[in-house]
Amino acid sequence: MIYDPGSELAVTNARVVTRDGVVEGGSLLARDGVIAAVEPGTTAVTGVLDFGGDYLLPGLVELHTDNLEKHFAPRPGVRWPGNLAVIGHDAQVAAAGITTVMDAISVGDVRDGSVRMEILRDMIAAIEKAQKAGMLRAEHLLHLRCEISFATIMELVEPMTELSWLKLISVMDHTPGQRQFVKPEKYRQYYQGKYGLTDEAMDKFMAGQIAAGEANGAANRRAIVALCRAKGLPLASHDDATAEHVAEAAADGMVVAEFPTTHEAAELSRRHGMKVMMGGPNVVRGGSHSGNISAKSLAEKGQLDIISSDYVPSSMLQSAFLLPGQVPGVSLAQAVAMVSANPAEAVGLTDRGALEPGRRADMIRVSLIDDTPVVRSVWRAGQRVM
Repeated sequence: MIYDPGSELAVTNARVVTRDGVVEGGSLLARDGVIAAVEPGTTAVTGVLDFGGDYLLPGLVELHTDNLEKHFAPRPGVRWPGNLAVIGHDAQVAAAGITTVMDAISVGDVRDGSVRMEILRDMIAAIEKAQKAGMLRAEHLLHLRCEISFATIMELVEPMTELSWLKLISVMDHTPGQRQFVKPEKYRQYYQGKYGLTDEAMDKFMAGQIAAGEANGAANRRAIVALCRAKGLPLASHDDATAEHVAEAAADGMVVAEFPTTHEAAELSRRHGMKVMMGGPNVVRGGSHSGNISAKSLAEKGQLDIISSDYVPSSMLQSAFLLPGQVPGVSLAQAVAMVSANPAEAVGLTDRGALEPGRRADMIRVSLIDDTPVVRSVWRAGQRVM
């Protein structure tokens, strides 16, 4: 490799993970925030960073995390200052190797007056303010998670579609008895524990959710899909379980299938050109907390395209290193693409997500210690942010 002293970054003696494989003892050159070259062999020019055999990966691209909520509302009744909440969330994301994050903000909820609804606008405003002020390590984009059973959701969503950093909208329906909660007992277990409801109150809550879904779901879904088409915004389905769900998602032009709950739905989604996404916690834990299909089983069938951190930021990188040892036929390069190139390209972010010339120099240095990937350094557009 020919090193130009004016370059921003040169790395050598690294295990460079490309989409084609791992370049052992490889080198990378980035200039003006863009990758200029990736080559085998080491270089000893002045100022080069010697990785000592550590891994060099593309910065991870996250399409769906609700991690920010925990920073805004760290305990019941506690509301943390918005700028501190966003900075804390961003630090956790960057430490997990994520350089592009779509903060998945819930619009509408399963009940009025929830914490999510209370902090909705504050979260969006705080992210935007912190990003403009240069406070954040990762690049933050917006993903609106739209609960279609919520009666007034369109009043909330429509003005938000004017935000230039909104890059994805997903359509959710958490009505009991279908999708994520096909098993009513799982719905009861989750929400009764979440809200501390008595059996009688839980019965009333479930009945109300079923009625809300029947009254609002279909019309709100049609309105959201029409709005996204008009604005040119990518759409994701959520918790599809049946052939009918997938057919509806395909007709609506969805590009990502978030967390399908059955193998049938995953396979049909891919046939319709959608990228199938599952949660990193599902991979790390070995199964779904809702009792649905495991991400590993999808990977074994070749039905897994994208891994999201969901509610644990560090689960993305851990998943990328776990899958190759658990699923024959899945290489490290393929697993890393599930947390970088695949999610980026699914939503049109074609300038990042892979270590190849012309892509943005979003990169992470990773040591593997006792089978645990540890993020050592993070670069965004060639600038070290951690």
